[in-house]
Amino acid sequence: MTLRRHWANFRYYDSSFTGSEAVDYLHELLRHNCNFGPDVTRYQTLQLLRKFLKAHVIEDIKGRHGTEDFEDSSNLYRFPTLSPLKSLPTRPLWRDSSDLPRLIRWDDYEELPQRENVAPSKSTVMSSDLWNKRHSVAIGDVHECKVIRRKEVTPKQVDHIWKSLTIAHLQRVLGLRTLDGVLNPAHVNGKHIVHNVFSINKAGIVVLQNKAEDMPYWVVSAMKCLANWPNGNDAGQPVYPGFERDVLRTVADYYQKLKEPLLTFHLYEVFVNILSLLQDQDVATQALQVSCLLLPPPNRRRLQLLLRLMARVCQNPHLPPLNDTVPTRTLMVQMFSPCVLGSADDMDLDELLATKLVTFMMEHRDAVFHANSKLRCQVDEHLSHLKRAQIKYVGSDTDFSASPAFCKQIRVMESEEQKVIGTETPLQQLLEGLIADKELPAKDKKKRLKQFQRSYPEVYQRRFPTEESKAAVIPEKPPRQRPQLPFFNLKKSFQPFQRSWSFRA
Repeated sequence: MTLRRHWANFRYYDSSFTGSEAVDYLHELLRHNCNFGPDVTRYQTLQLLRKFLKAHVIEDIKGRHGTEDFEDSSNLYRFPTLSPLKSLPTRPLWRDSSDLPRLIRWDDYEELPQRENVAPSKSTVMSSDLWNKRHSVAIGDVHECKVIRRKEVTPKQVDHIWKSLTIAHLQRVLGLRTLDGVLNPAHVNGKHIVHNVFSINKAGIVVLQNKAEDMPYWVVSAMKCLANWPNGNDAGQPVYPGFERDVLRTVADYYQKLKEPLLTFHLYEVFVNILSLLQDQDVATQALQVSCLLLPPPNRRRLQLLLRLMARVCQNPHLPPLNDTVPTRTLMVQMFSPCVLGSADDMDLDELLATKLVTFMMEHRDAVFHANSKLRCQVDEHLSHLKRAQIKYVGSDTDFSASPAFCKQIRVMESEEQKVIGTETPLQQLLEGLIADKELPAKDKKKRLKQFQRSYPEVYQRRFPTEESKAAVIPEKPPRQRPQLPFFNLKKSFQPFQRSWSFRA
């Protein structure tokens, strides 16, 4: 904002501005900002400047702040010499989602006897006995197998799965590396999520099991009367001039006397982060779908009924004006926005942001309160995976195969590629483990290699393309040689005898 010299109290004040200049400047700025829009009023701008004065973002010309109210007048104000800004909290780097609850796996329902107080096994080269157990089918020695049927998944475990998958899905939609400082998983109740997904009526509104948590009958009756005007007065109450305004005031009094906003204090940071996504309607709608599932069912029901009332009142051409100066749409948003979004700290509450969020939710209320299809599909696949039976071979190890979180259908081409990549690598490792086994006698090793060659000829051929490569790993024993007799020169041996005979002759 432009600062200049002003004359007041018989002296000049440099680098100052009047209250009216500040309101004019900030009002124009907010109306042209994509996060607020032209619906921002001058009174809302004045309220924001009063909060700036209390927070010592600005001060009056005498240095006072906190107790005085900012006035839309010629009173002079200035910026303090020291910045009142506090350092923003730093979020930790991306971790391995340790703050998220762990998903239920097959191992949690294992029926095989579990050993306790056993040290974790170290990854070593696979021995021959272990290789024999793992590939008993290929060798020809098939062990007895049994089908392990999983126990029934309890409602508590279902709530846990919905909670963990919902939090993980919300983190991906918001595009955050971590939810630290945004959402504490301890404040998320899995039962609320399950109730908000399944306990709904035909209109998609949450149905409460405990009627004591529901809205009073007279409030629901007043909302029906105003939403269906002029045909909503089922009670037959006398209609007088200004009757519709009294009905609106009855509904507003009920919502404004709630202990906390409908979106709760714990979820305030979540919905504030969604405000930056409103420019992309699809992403913002998906984020609101998941976030509204975290609400307690009574809050979700009250919010659904309120947004439906606001939309019908704004679209009803037969309803008389509810205010002499403010349009009906602006009146409804300004009246109920503080009841929807708010912070536990009054200094952090921004009615302008609440107005922007409530306007978006009112315009897209049907999509916002529709259960997210991707999230529901992930939960269904995970639950169906846990309920499947599993086949285990007696005596075979089960530590090398980690059960997947869930499975999904893929194309035939991808299946063939994964089949080639996913089987050749472990088989190559098994072959190398068999070759490196020094405790196995050479005779047994050759026998196992022949069995492996018959079962997996392609893998064997790539490892031993020639006989020389095989001989380098397992050298052949040299053939047994017969002892050679000494060589004698028979001609020289008979020479003395020849001489002797000739002498006698």
